[in-house]
Amino acid sequence: MTQESNGAGQKNVKTESSRAAVESAAAAGAPTPRDDRFFTPPVISLIAMSFMLGMSEFIVVGILPDIAEGLNVSLTTVGGLVSLFAFVYAPATPIGASISSRFERFRTMIFLAVVFLIGNVMCAFAVGYGMLVAARIVIALISGTTVAVSMTFAPDVASARNRTKFVAWVFSGFSIASVFGVPIGTSIANAFGWRWAFHIINLLTVLLIIVMCFVLPKNHYGPKSRFLAQFFIFTEKRIWGGILAVVFGAAATYVFYTYLTPILEQQIGIAPRFIAVALSCYGVACLASNLYSGKLGDNGRGVEPLVRVRFIYVVQAAFMVVLPFAVMNAVTGCLVLLALGLFMYLQNTPSQVLYMDVAAKTHPGSMNLASSFNSMAFNIGIALGSAVGGLVTDHIGMRWLGPFGAVFALLAYLTVVWLRADMKRRQSKA
Repeated sequence: MTQESNGAGQKNVKTESSRAAVESAAAAGAPTPRDDRFFTPPVISLIAMSFMLGMSEFIVVGILPDIAEGLNVSLTTVGGLVSLFAFVYAPATPIGASISSRFERFRTMIFLAVVFLIGNVMCAFAVGYGMLVAARIVIALISGTTVAVSMTFAPDVASARNRTKFVAWVFSGFSIASVFGVPIGTSIANAFGWRWAFHIINLLTVLLIIVMCFVLPKNHYGPKSRFLAQFFIFTEKRIWGGILAVVFGAAATYVFYTYLTPILEQQIGIAPRFIAVALSCYGVACLASNLYSGKLGDNGRGVEPLVRVRFIYVVQAAFMVVLPFAVMNAVTGCLVLLALGLFMYLQNTPSQVLYMDVAAKTHPGSMNLASSFNSMAFNIGIALGSAVGGLVTDHIGMRWLGPFGAVFALLAYLTVVWLRADMKRRQSKA
């Protein structure tokens, strides 16, 4: 009895000590101890935010012909919205991420979500192409910053062993949008008109903002640094290598992905009523790509994870070269597109590991800015790839988009080869 009483007393002391530690950490504004669960309400809400951002960004690809017909403009003109979005997104992301580091994180997140809602309301009620352009600019201005701020929640909502998994799942929100959001939005647009796709986004965004107000950690300020001082991280060559690899990798995909719906309809010959199903299948491949990217991000630290995936770009280029011939048959065309979907996001987590690890060692005050680099680089690639895709479609023909994407994939491979050589050089000096 005495031993049991002592054991119970020790257990109570440990419980009280643990509770005191939690209360002390909370009072200091530090992250509180937590178990190793991953899909907690805060994590789910941040993944859902990425889902909404992805659905809003990619929905244009699914309803390209509907918008063109509804606003009485050409298909290429509406396709320009993809390039425009990315051109605005890319420079706005690092600037917004740097500014956001000076404000309380929760309030910043809610503010960005409200601006996102306003932009999508403008899309839903656009009376002409000019208003739709303005709406897409509003959304593009805050989308990358929203992803960057989401990444800064990682230490407070995920355990140390789940940090890479958290990064992968936040990026996967965009893939989930491709799997479910874009096809559903396309079906809604076909049934009720393209504006209703944005009405659905608006309704879900309102619900998400309410949820985030209850579940996200509050009263957190990250490490502060002078605005201009944060940009000294661009003097680091490894950062530029990672950025260029993502730019070229994204451009390789978006040469053809911008025109995915017309390719499926006009080149492969899929009936319009099955387009939503085809987009959903492609989205499943993209989701698998993003989730597997999380595993690739665990293969070392710094530049090592990205260096390990360098041959992926070569295989991606090979599939793009055969795409013009594969689409001559519906089955082979669909299989090659699915394979390309599997390659689409494999670089995401390895590149994010590169940015964050290099920033932590060389420019700790630039962590917010570094967390934005993947989104920034990917959207520069989107702008570059979709612009080239538009030129190829207008002057050569949609069928030949693949080989031009292959050129960008090979440039990404050469960039990572340079990163590998730089890594070996640093290791030999050390």
